[in-house]
Amino acid sequence: MSHSVFRKAYDRMIAARQRQANGLIRNYLLAQDDATLQSLGHKREDLEKKNRIPFEI
Repeated sequence: MSHSVFRKAYDRMIAARQRQANGLIRNYLLAQDDATLQSLGHKREDLEKKNRIPFEI
């Protein structure tokens, strides 16, 4: 059974907000120093690479 138009619109809105939140989190993390990023398990290069992609896949 296919989803209704409203369900599809809702799902797309939620996905867009999730992408926006992920971008905000990446920007916050990129403002941290390398030692802090490493302690959190992130690499600056990976965050910068993901930040260049306009839409997450």
